[in-house]
Amino acid sequence: MLTTITVNGEARSLDLDPRTTLLDALREHLLLTGTKKGCDHGQCGACTVLVNGVRINACLSLAVAHDGDEVTTIEGLGTPEHLHPMQQAFLTHDAYQCGYCTPGQICSAVGMLREVEAGLPSHATRDVRADAVLDGEEIRERMSGNICRCSAYPQIVAAIAAVAEAES
Repeated sequence: MLTTITVNGEARSLDLDPRTTLLDALREHLLLTGTKKGCDHGQCGACTVLVNGVRINACLSLAVAHDGDEVTTIEGLGTPEHLHPMQQAFLTHDAYQCGYCTPGQICSAVGMLREVEAGLPSHATRDVRADAVLDGEEIRERMSGNICRCSAYPQIVAAIAAVAEAES
């Protein structure tokens, strides 16, 4: 199936088997290997990308379902010369160890802050009628779909909190 997806600001036309996941389209067809294949079952979050600004697990989504959508991968968030604030915070707070989960963690954190800005509650939000208080518990709950095998969670939470504070 012919599918056109805007990836990192560039419209890309792909002729894909309709069973191709968004993750495989990104990695195998567009050679954007920053997005990682971890569990391939939607359980680890290593494949998290932003679709129309919303975070999703790319391994669980068919590429043809995103015809006309805008996809942002880790490669589209910033450049080595001009890092996205979340990328810089991960460096500053040493929020990675092996780095395998880092692209998914960063994309998820960017999407999560957009959810907070939009007023979407989480399971940890104490008062769903009020603005979420982005404390450690709230960040951990909202990021619970992203696993770090190296257990860099305290640094990840600190990095996200720093960006949230800078943006408020």
